[in-house]
Amino acid sequence: MIQVGMEAEASHDHMLTSEYASLLALEFNRNPVVNDEAAFDLYTPPPHPNPSILPARPPVVTIMGHVDHGKTTLLDTLRSTSVAKGEAGGITQHIGAFSVPVPASGDKSEQTRTITFLDTPGHAAFSAMRARGASVTDIVVLVVAADDGIMPQTREVLELVKNSQVGLVVAINKVDKPGVDITKVEHALLAEGVQLETFGGDIPTVPVSGLTGQGLDQLVETISALAEMQDLHAEREGLLQGYVLESKVTKGLGPTGTVLVLRGDLKPGQHLICGTTSARVRILMDSNGKPVKAAYPGMAVTVSGWKELPNAGDEVLTGSEADIKKAIANRLRKAEMESTLADLEAINEQRRTEREKREAEEAAKADTPVKGEEAVQKQPEGPKELRLVIKGDVSGSVEAVSNALEIIGNDIARVKIVSTGVGDVTESDILRAKAVDGTVVAFSVKVPRPVEAEAHSQHVPIMSSGVIYKLMDDVTARVIELLPPIIEKRVTGEATVLALFDISLKGKKTTQVGGCRVNSGVVEKSKLARVVRNGEIIFEGPLDTLKQHKKDMLEVSKGTECGLNLSGFNDLRVGDTIQMFEEVQMPGKL
Repeated sequence: MIQVGMEAEASHDHMLTSEYASLLALEFNRNPVVNDEAAFDLYTPPPHPNPSILPARPPVVTIMGHVDHGKTTLLDTLRSTSVAKGEAGGITQHIGAFSVPVPASGDKSEQTRTITFLDTPGHAAFSAMRARGASVTDIVVLVVAADDGIMPQTREVLELVKNSQVGLVVAINKVDKPGVDITKVEHALLAEGVQLETFGGDIPTVPVSGLTGQGLDQLVETISALAEMQDLHAEREGLLQGYVLESKVTKGLGPTGTVLVLRGDLKPGQHLICGTTSARVRILMDSNGKPVKAAYPGMAVTVSGWKELPNAGDEVLTGSEADIKKAIANRLRKAEMESTLADLEAINEQRRTEREKREAEEAAKADTPVKGEEAVQKQPEGPKELRLVIKGDVSGSVEAVSNALEIIGNDIARVKIVSTGVGDVTESDILRAKAVDGTVVAFSVKVPRPVEAEAHSQHVPIMSSGVIYKLMDDVTARVIELLPPIIEKRVTGEATVLALFDISLKGKKTTQVGGCRVNSGVVEKSKLARVVRNGEIIFEGPLDTLKQHKKDMLEVSKGTECGLNLSGFNDLRVGDTIQMFEEVQMPGKL
């Protein structure tokens, strides 16, 4: 092994991965056998050789933009319903999907076309959800508020669009507000590298108002024109390919997932595979909750009949029941192997550090025994952890909450997520949090009374909120509590030494007393003192005596003189400054 350059792996207690084991077998001119049955999986059907002969499919349009720029209100006006009012804290925290019928352009004989809209959250924490929205979409409508301009998430969307093949339409919203300047926003976009049609580029801008509905028909026309240019076609029958946009546990239906169909058709009774879970489709429902017979490309439907919750963002494929079972078994084994590999690396790393530590200790003992002891003592403690058990209403928001909370902290105190799940908080969540001395985070889900009582008796705190901002603030505050407090020294009084006296004590001992004048503040006997000479602190400690004309004083105020003696310090000089200070504990900062 050392000859072929595998020195790091050559120690007797190192566990080999299958790749390294195969390489070693090849070194000895042996043929490593890899289990082919274990490699079986279902894959995306190959693209059609001639897509132009296929039927047209509705475009998938994702609405993106910064938080509070009016994306949901715009969509509400488009489909003349109201979602924004019912949202927690007025911010979107899920992906919504629905179809809007569009009158055909030009030729009246053509049937009405539909556009599928995806509404994505604009909050910083939902970047994974936005990336998912961008990966399945054909056209991105970037909503920019005319009164707000370019914001961080606006830039993030532009980055996503730059790296993909999707069309872009810029909708400048809130133009009904008095005093807004559209050209300012257009120039800001140009500065970000967006080539707008106004300035001779190819990206259309449409001024709209989500509240009054101004410019919406023009926006829909622009999207239709872009879709016609993209010439979107897909098979309406055959093997299915789709993506899970969102998944949650619904009362009476069990685990459900919103599936966006990209190719093929989806019907009740089909067997689906998604990640490591499978389904036999029971009911298909559209965005209004009405059952549908079948779903075709460009439609987003809620599918019930899943064995377990599918993960948002995973690909959905169809196959026979036997093939799906075999593929899932292999996917599970592969996932298990990957997690074992991660564990294996950790074990190998641990063994290596233990070996190095042993060698260092032996070397230190050979030198001097004291150094060995020091080496043992200097084991640093790891960072303090706030352990969280997260429960949320849908898998996408659980992922977003986890990502947002995970990054809170520094190298002294940080957040560790123990487990995540979808659905209401249960007693097992409380027990799990109790086991790791953690906290339960409930995002947009209920905490039943009995569970609350259990948490109270087990002393497990529950953080419950429907708005992601509040959760982030609460968790940040809890992490700050774990940090060591910052101790600030506040000077409360200052005195200058004018003269020195030696006073004899019992048994031929003398002590030094400084005659001082108080320049500012108050000199109190209960506070700590420090001696400052030439700008340097040379001593800190308590006062031993504080007198004024032989009378013991508790405090001496500004402008008066006093005699004082510091315990354990006999080297005062004329001109020294004595500062009285108190130590104040401040909460740590992240």
